[in-house]
Amino acid sequence: MNVDLIFRIAAIGIIVAVLNQLLIRSGREEQAMMTTLAGLIVVLMMVVQEIDALFQSIKSIFGL
Repeated sequence: MNVDLIFRIAAIGIIVAVLNQLLIRSGREEQAMMTTLAGLIVVLMMVVQEIDALFQSIKSIFGL
């Protein structure tokens, strides 16, 4: 398993959580929600890239 990926996802989660709390406490709930969604999209893109790499490896192993 790619430990670096886990650390990057965790770092994004921490940054998003801190930003979310700061924005909520300053009365910017809409921006807090957008920050959370942006963090989720970034993490999903990272996971999709890893899944693509996995499928490319599988294709090459089976000669597809």
